This record gives sequence, structure tokens and C-alpha cells, in this order.
Amino acid sequence: MQKIIDLVLLLGQTDASVMIAGETGTKKDKIAEIIHQNSPRARFPFIKINCGALSAGPLESELFGNVTSSSTSATRNTPGMLNMADKGTLFLKDISYMPLPLQVKLFSVLDDRQFVPVGCENKNNADFRIIAATHHPLWEEVNNHKFREDLFYRLNVLQVHLPPLRERQEDVRYLLDHFLRKFTKELNKTIVGFAPSAMQALLKFHYPCNINELSSIVEYAVNICGRNTISTEHLPQYIFDLQIEKTIQLPVSVTDKVSSPERVLEQGKSSSHSEGLESWSEIERKLVVDALKEQGGNRTKAAQALGWGRMKLWRKMKKYGLQE
Repeated sequence: MQKIIDLVLLLGQTDASVMIAGETGTKKDKIAEIIHQNSPRARFPFIKINCGALSAGPLESELFGNVTSSSTSATRNTPGMLNMADKGTLFLKDISYMPLPLQVKLFSVLDDRQFVPVGCENKNNADFRIIAATHHPLWEEVNNHKFREDLFYRLNVLQVHLPPLRERQEDVRYLLDHFLRKFTKELNKTIVGFAPSAMQALLKFHYPCNINELSSIVEYAVNICGRNTISTEHLPQYIFDLQIEKTIQLPVSVTDKVSSPERVLEQGKSSSHSEGLESWSEIERKLVVDALKEQGGNRTKAAQALGWGRMKLWRKMKKYGLQE
């Protein structure tokens, strides 16, 4: 993340288009704001529009603005986001949801820096920087003919990829402390921290919706907690339900061999191939080795087969001396 922040600060000094990719909840909008705040355009507006929240017609009016005329149903003139972002930054969230006809018009704007409001014939000049974000692999959308290739390259001049929280588990504790301070201040509560059992549960959780979910969990706990320390009883129950489900499921690629650590240990008693497996560490090391062998040494595929992120696989390989 420090490398990403360094890159983000560097991108702020340019005026090229930026594409931010990452799963839902990885705070792509926050990164876009940081880029804007560290750019020469910082004293001008940062305008955000969610391309997935509106259908084609309203999105076009929201983006380009409209004027009252006989050809539109508009009852009043609206400036549009492009006008509002003049000299500033336009942030297009969930760009993959933008309809194809609107993609054509956006590409034209980026090409000649002019646009025509809905219901108008006169062109307006456009002076803005564009930052786009997506949680879908945008190149796959291009291959599926759902996103224009020319627009993709125009938007994807500079790229930032935000890793999911499960691949940056070392940051979870810092984020928990950050949101605890934030919500205790907002709610005027005196909560000094998390009980060890609560912290352990929160560090084990994988946060499918990433930082947004972590934030919501802490906000829930701060609202519920009536003491000075958050314990497990103040955490949402679904955290523990999901953890239980995860512990009883192993990846498909290894379920033909083992279904639980206990079964591996039982096999170790009767199978010469598993002889000597006495601890979960040895079992886990063998699973890593087997996954790497099955995937021909491809770490990305091995991590997917194990249900892990690449960083977790790297840490396990380092832990068990499997790094070259």
C-alpha cells in the first residue's frame, strides 16, 4: 500500500487519464480524491458520478447537461457534470456500466475536448481531468464487446490497482484502530480498544466487501458497545457464521485428497505417503506444495486453487522455506 500511495502522489502531478481498478469496497473513490487533491487542479471542483446508478438517458443528461427544447422533456436547464468539473477533475465511478452509445460520446469529448448538452446544438468547451474506476476486469468487457476498445485505451493511460483487504491483512489492525477513533469521536463515546477475543475474530475475518465492510462492522460495534472495550458480543453475528463456514470448506482442488485437518491426521496413521504429518503447519505446507505442483508452479493459479490471495501464498511459501 505504501508503494501505491507513492504512485498515487506521483500521478497527482500529471494530467493524464487514470484508471483505478479494484474490488468493491477497496476505496477507489478515496484514491481518486487523493490524486485530485495532490494535483494542480486541486483548487477546482472534484465531481463524482456513478455510471452504474443511472440508466442511459438520465446518465447522459447528468453528464452533458441539458437545455429545455421541443426535443427533450427537460423542464429546466442543467449544467451537467462536465461543466461543473471545469478546470477540475471528473471521477467516473463504475465506468464499465456506461452504455455503449454514451461511451461513443465520451470518447468524442476526450478526443476534441468539446461536448454538446442534450437538446442543444452549440458545443461547449471541456477542460477537465478524468479519473475512472471499475471493479470489473475492463479488458474482459472489451473482449465481450461491452466496452469500447478505443475508450479503454483513452482512459487507461495510467493505472492503479487496489488489492483486496484479504491480500493486505497486515493493514487490518491499523484500519480497525482508525475507524474506532473515527466513530467514537462521531458518537462521543469513550471506547479505548478491542478485547483480545474480539480483535482475534476481526483479524481472522476475510472482509468480502473490503474496507467498506470493515468500516461498517466497527461502526456497528461502537453503536452497540456500552463499555470502554469492544468484545465479541458487540460484533455482528454473521462474522462468526462465515468463519465457521470457511473452516469446514476446503478448495475444490484439494477436496479429493482431504476434507479436514483431522482426516489428514487420520490418513497419516495409515498411509505411508502421509507418514510424519503431526501438525497443521506440516499439513498446510504439503497443501501448498501440492497446489504448486498441480498448477505447474504458477503462483496465481495455486493461490486461487487454495482460496487465497497471492500475498497470502507468498507469506506461506516464505514461512515454509519454499521461496527460491
